[in-house]
Amino acid sequence: MPMACTKAVAHHVERSALQIPSRLWFHLSWASMMFVLAGMVSGCAATSVRLPAVPLAKAAEAAPLGIVDARFYMNGDKEKVQALAHAVAAKGQRALAAGQLNSPPNQSDYLAISGGGDDGAFGAGLLLGWTERGDRPTFAIVTGISTGALSAPFAFLGPEYDARLKAVYTDVSAEDIFTKRPVIVAALADDAMTDTTPLRKLIARNLDQEMVRRIGEEYDKGRLLLIATTNLDQSQSVVWNIGALAKSGDPRARELIIDVLMASAALPGVFPPVMLDIVVDGHRYQEMHVDGGAVAQSFLYPTSFSLKWLDKKMGLKRKRSAYVIRNGRLSPPEDTVKRQTLSIVGQTVSTMIASSGVNDSYRIYLETKRDGVGFNLAFIGDDFTTLYSGPFDKAYMRKLFAYGFEKGKAGYRWHAKPPDYAE
Repeated sequence: MPMACTKAVAHHVERSALQIPSRLWFHLSWASMMFVLAGMVSGCAATSVRLPAVPLAKAAEAAPLGIVDARFYMNGDKEKVQALAHAVAAKGQRALAAGQLNSPPNQSDYLAISGGGDDGAFGAGLLLGWTERGDRPTFAIVTGISTGALSAPFAFLGPEYDARLKAVYTDVSAEDIFTKRPVIVAALADDAMTDTTPLRKLIARNLDQEMVRRIGEEYDKGRLLLIATTNLDQSQSVVWNIGALAKSGDPRARELIIDVLMASAALPGVFPPVMLDIVVDGHRYQEMHVDGGAVAQSFLYPTSFSLKWLDKKMGLKRKRSAYVIRNGRLSPPEDTVKRQTLSIVGQTVSTMIASSGVNDSYRIYLETKRDGVGFNLAFIGDDFTTLYSGPFDKAYMRKLFAYGFEKGKAGYRWHAKPPDYAE
């Protein structure tokens, strides 16, 4: 690398990094950082070695750990999703008949937990307050993306795991999530601005073998825990069936589940991607998985799937309700944006993320309306006025958790439609 190139890029990166506000730095995606650096480092940066990506044409043949139901693509796997839904519904009917499910026989409740980084403290507090109120349902399906992926396993297993869920969002600090890499090296020759080894240790401490076993047991009862990542090589949203992994009995299943949770929370450019080794037809490949929020901030089930089809197929008739927890506000705080590249791009990315979350609520609403499912949306309101003080600041997260807890305990006034939606 030419010395002049090194010095020029280093000087600019160091100055730029110092000028990024703390919350903006955390939410800065690959789109913004790479946009800024692309022209400067194109002739300077080294390329990390990796195996070739799985061709999209062979994606259907790629079964991690040999588990057929381990995952499906959000788009293009309609028949696979229908078969999985049919099999899971049959398990649920058997569990109901055997008295193994703690839920009304003709009612199903679903929970979708969005991304949002440390704002996940809101959703955690809301769930624990709901437990305190005494009418929190046992959810038939729990889905999660990004920070929602980290809280979803606890929410799935219910109040028994509330203490762990609370600890994750009130007893951790930034150093429990990541360590910053040297700016120059990270920008030019690495895959992210931070190292998330601390986060992996945090997940591993909580996701023990007992928890994996319990998730597998609930899967046997027809309940689903679904986590979304983004296969960046294919630009596709991948939904992981955590229950199938947990029930497989494969000794590698726990590590793969940890990989999936890490990948779902891997904000591109800020957190490292997760590389998954895959063998197809005897050939070795690698898949690069990053934050599920690169495609969507939250999801319930694929748009191509209809619960009405399932009801007709199985002769079911039941009341369904969906609860969507958006770990964030409807829009980022207003600001006087500086006429500087990083400020402009960073604020644009923050706006795109917030808008994506709102758009997801519209998509989920239309799905539920089509299928006759009750829609309920929660988000951080304007009455939460604590200023953000930095990534994973313990004081901020505790106040946000307490805010969510009081809302849940008092009986959250769920929004029956997306913001500003006119029938």
